[in-house]
Amino acid sequence: MTSLDPRAPLVLDTRELGRRPGSQLEMVRTVPAPAELGIEVLHVPEGSPVELDLRLEAVMEGVLVSGSASAELDGECARCLDPIEDEITVRLQELFVYDDVRHDASDKDLDDEVSRLEDDLLDLEPLLRDAVVLALPFQPLCVEDCPGLCVECGARLADDPEHGHDEPIDPRWAGLEALQDNPQDPSTTTD
Repeated sequence: MTSLDPRAPLVLDTRELGRRPGSQLEMVRTVPAPAELGIEVLHVPEGSPVELDLRLEAVMEGVLVSGSASAELDGECARCLDPIEDEITVRLQELFVYDDVRHDASDKDLDDEVSRLEDDLLDLEPLLRDAVVLALPFQPLCVEDCPGLCVECGARLADDPEHGHDEPIDPRWAGLEALQDNPQDPSTTTD
């Protein structure tokens, strides 16, 4: 019994290949994006269309999946927090090993890293998720030289490139600053 739902959008049925090495199947399909596809500040919105252009090829050990996936991205600039809308296209390639192909005991560590077919079904979601996350920039920017926000007041520096603040006053001298600003003020004079 398989744990994969054959009706799931990212589960592909490979029975048409017939386990005949060299047989191929090409497919183009649009599927809804799974939840949490991306990183915290840049992601593919859940349910948005993901365009898949794939080739499935039967080989001796299993099915080789190769192709590309394209999707729209939403997020925010890591420096100024402005919204970002972009597109991403990632290359996909993975060998899904037949579930009845066994490795010897020395390959036990490799067994955990191998993608497997379950009853001739393959789940494309982990491959898609890995490809998208690895292709995204760690700190996305709205423009390459985004100046970001002022660390003191939060003003957007791209809107005001001459933005600045006076030098901070040492709190130990703040009383003298008050005297300098209002020399005639009787409350600031000392007797």
